[in-house]
Amino acid sequence: MCRHLGWLGREVAISSLVLDPPHSLRVQSYAPRRQKHGLMNADGWGVGLFDSSLQDNVARRWRSPAPLWGDASFDSMAPALRSHCVVAAVRSATVGMPIEASATAPFTDGRWLLSHNGVVDRAVLPTGLLAESVCDSAMLAATIFARGLDALGETVAQIGAADPDARLNVLAANGSRMLATVWGDTLSILRRDDGVVLASEPYDDEYDWEDVPDRHLVEVTAGGVVLTPLDPAKGPS
Repeated sequence: MCRHLGWLGREVAISSLVLDPPHSLRVQSYAPRRQKHGLMNADGWGVGLFDSSLQDNVARRWRSPAPLWGDASFDSMAPALRSHCVVAAVRSATVGMPIEASATAPFTDGRWLLSHNGVVDRAVLPTGLLAESVCDSAMLAATIFARGLDALGETVAQIGAADPDARLNVLAANGSRMLATVWGDTLSILRRDDGVVLASEPYDDEYDWEDVPDRHLVEVTAGGVVLTPLDPAKGPS
């Protein structure tokens, strides 16, 4: 199991999302508060962002197989990194999966950044796709990229029906749109004046976090936040 966080809104420092809050992803890497599976997330971390100063809309990443709490170089650079759209994650590797940067979220197809918080049986995923790693999360990401993010809810519902033990909390963003599924674990929304945070668990104890019900799709755009129930047999309702 892992923890992840997404941001869509005005440009902010990466440190303000990932490092500075009292229960930030850095703290969640060694002391998560709502994690149902596993005690910590020490098997790597990654931060992906889009550079609003450029027009290429290219997804850019910084990933490591080491624990986030021990990365002094990122701690030094994060206040200088800024973006309007971010996907970040800390990893607790599924048993038997490799611990390496290529197995660490966020994954990308060049346009989207994607993180998976959960586990899935690789046997239910299609073969032959170009995945960044042999790990379950990377193969799931390749499946989602191949089917398209517009079909995210349907894809998650179909895979969940094929693997009843799967936990399929997915978080993805492309610079102007953020999508997430809640399937077997926690996700919370924070609607700020300057944007929206989606996170596996709140990064502080403020009262205005909203918990998303299980088996829902969340879409965040400039127009607001929309929640859609997911039907395990049919996909989005």
